[in-house]
Amino acid sequence: MRFLFEKDTWQEIYGSIRKNKTRTAITIFGAFWGILLLVGLLGAAKGIENSFNSMFGNFATNSVFMSGSRTSMPFKGFQEGRQISLRLSDVDKIRSEVDGIQFVVPRNATGGQVVHGLKTGNFTIFGDFPLIDEVQKKNLIEGRFINQNDMDENKKVCVISEGVYKELFDRNEEAIGVYIKVSGINYKVVGVYETSQFEGKNNIHIPFSTFKLVYNKGDKFEWMVVTGKEEFDIVQLESDVKLLLKNLHKIHPEDNRAFRGFNLGERIKQVTGFLIGMQFLTWFVGIATLIAGVFAIGNILLITVKERTKEIGIRRALGATPNKVRQQIILESLFLTLLAGSLGIIAGGLILMLLDNFVEFLVNPTVDIPIVLIAYAVLVFLGTLIGFIPAYMATIVKPIDALREE
Repeated sequence: MRFLFEKDTWQEIYGSIRKNKTRTAITIFGAFWGILLLVGLLGAAKGIENSFNSMFGNFATNSVFMSGSRTSMPFKGFQEGRQISLRLSDVDKIRSEVDGIQFVVPRNATGGQVVHGLKTGNFTIFGDFPLIDEVQKKNLIEGRFINQNDMDENKKVCVISEGVYKELFDRNEEAIGVYIKVSGINYKVVGVYETSQFEGKNNIHIPFSTFKLVYNKGDKFEWMVVTGKEEFDIVQLESDVKLLLKNLHKIHPEDNRAFRGFNLGERIKQVTGFLIGMQFLTWFVGIATLIAGVFAIGNILLITVKERTKEIGIRRALGATPNKVRQQIILESLFLTLLAGSLGIIAGGLILMLLDNFVEFLVNPTVDIPIVLIAYAVLVFLGTLIGFIPAYMATIVKPIDALREE
């Protein structure tokens, strides 16, 4: 290992690089581009995954959203075009008759003007059960969410999103315990939560029972969230629930327009499959490019050895051992690989910083440090390994034949 610290060794490497600047740049570009591509693609894939998680991460993944629509087929004396309204009795039937159900949460929603002091805004008002916090966990900044006592006593309390708080309250103004006027009725703010990309930023939640009385909904509701147990297929559960609802509301079994639905669980599986495929493609392309770059280093070094045949012959004639020549070539390969890898990682990090600042759909695109170190170690190992080929070619040259080279 002493040769690593010899001044002459590094002077020879520096001299070789200096004499062939263009060739050296071409030599390291392949490995540089390979690790840059690997870091950039892995970071972008992570940014897409983070964006997806920030949008849906608070929801129970095995869920489907369902609402009533209009029938498209006549059935049992009913004409097509009949409006279907979901009822609380439907919820009880689903819970008791559909196997694999974890939660069924009815929800109501409407728009309304909200006033606090001199500030006003138009927001979405949700009538919710406390159970919705199990389906879509609210990240509370302060206070609490709706509880069963609020439901039982039809309390006029509300939980507001961070977006509503920013529009109605001054900065650092206390919101908990303050009354705001929603559609002309005073509600006491009991909680403030972080904004969700999926559900919107300007939402207000009041007890389902209170919403029902204020807006005269009776036992009807707008839509519901059905969440299945993890071991059950959410697509099959959606089909089972719709079939039950068709029987309850006397709808033709083949009428596919009577109920609208968005199957979050199915979409999440599709996106997860896409992300896995993207990560696999990223690794494949990155590693293939790394290997190609390393082979480029080996090829260039073979050319360099060919051009330096006479120089190598002189060194051998003056007493340089084959091992000394071999170490010199391998060290040059290792140095170029380290340089290419370091520049690639730095450039990849800078690109990810730019993507984070200027590409909105990428959220915190990063690569785990262990992954970067592993990729760097693989690059260095391959660079050292490939250096043995030109090193071997240099040592088999006989001094007398090398001196005859023109």
